[in-house]
Amino acid sequence: DNRLTVTFGKYSMAMPTGFWVQQVLLALLYLTLGLELKRVLRVGELKEKPDMLFAIAAAFGGMALPAALYLYLAPSAAQAGWSVVATADAAAVLALLALASNSLPISLRVFLSSTAIMQGIASLLLSVILDTSIQNLLALSVATGVFGLLVVLRALRNRTMWLYLLLGLVMLLSFLLAGVQGAVAGVLLALVIPIHSRVVEEDFVTSTDTVMGQLHALRMMKRPEPGEEIEEDFQAAAYTLRLNCIRALSPLRRLQQRLLPWAAYLALPLFALAFVPFAYNSFAWRDLLGPVPLGIFLALVLGKPLGMLLFAWLASLTGIARVPATVHWGQLTGGMLLLGAGFILSLFQAQLAFVDTEQLTLVKIGVYAASALSGLLGLLLLAVAGKSKDLPHTQV
Repeated sequence: DNRLTVTFGKYSMAMPTGFWVQQVLLALLYLTLGLELKRVLRVGELKEKPDMLFAIAAAFGGMALPAALYLYLAPSAAQAGWSVVATADAAAVLALLALASNSLPISLRVFLSSTAIMQGIASLLLSVILDTSIQNLLALSVATGVFGLLVVLRALRNRTMWLYLLLGLVMLLSFLLAGVQGAVAGVLLALVIPIHSRVVEEDFVTSTDTVMGQLHALRMMKRPEPGEEIEEDFQAAAYTLRLNCIRALSPLRRLQQRLLPWAAYLALPLFALAFVPFAYNSFAWRDLLGPVPLGIFLALVLGKPLGMLLFAWLASLTGIARVPATVHWGQLTGGMLLLGAGFILSLFQAQLAFVDTEQLTLVKIGVYAASALSGLLGLLLLAVAGKSKDLPHTQV
């Protein structure tokens, strides 16, 4: 029996080893997404309030309208499937953007990836709040208490990363024992990871200038001939600069750099292998026109870009938000179409929402079809819109 049992007091949870691995990888993936979103909103490209509100408005519209459209079309027994169309996959968006023109503005890429992450995290949290039945209140209390301790550590400006990660692991296991998706632990841990460096910018610049000045002075003193090197002095200076750079990196940046390869090259491929397959002979083709797969298809292809476009336009019209710099509405519309390619995160939400194997298969096919059409339409529109760069921001 390939099962791993975790015991907490009188309560024990025996699940296949693959379940525990999947939950840890999901937590890692959502931790990585949460760190990137926190960076962009706090110190990155969307730190200005008008830019932030434009992205938030678009993300909200990209969740609300497709969810409403799906709920209108789907039968009451399949209402939990709203989360499949409310989410978005930043990895899929970035992969599609890599196929688009290299001349697309960086601000467009940041906007699209940020709104996709917002939708992915928000849909996860909403589905947990609305659809999760707590199995162990004591375990949930422990998880909540651990998160409170992490908040206190953050308030005390503690930057001991192993302590954050250890407490994050305890929080993850507690959530799983409580019956809550482990990805929630990843999102909550991202919220408390310190984003600012201990090293003041002025001190970093001064120390770097000092090292470079000393190296320059040594070269002037020794006056090496052309082709001759002062290798030892050069390596010593490079080593000192490297240490300064490591110390200057914020905990968030350091953790991002370490987690990104694991999320990109391990978690995502494994999820693709786990979520993508389906039995092609387990359904009748006429069932693809049923309200659930058709609702998912229409919500992703039409509801998501229309919702994003409408809410973003209203936010910019009221003056509380502004369109990203160097981007026009044609490019935004093409990019918003790409967010209909929910793919892995939509399939993950489908696994949670649909227990029936036949219905899950139909949902998967709806997601595949929507992702293919959304990606194709988005890339075509971006190719056309990229040639008309002088289109004014006020056009929709």
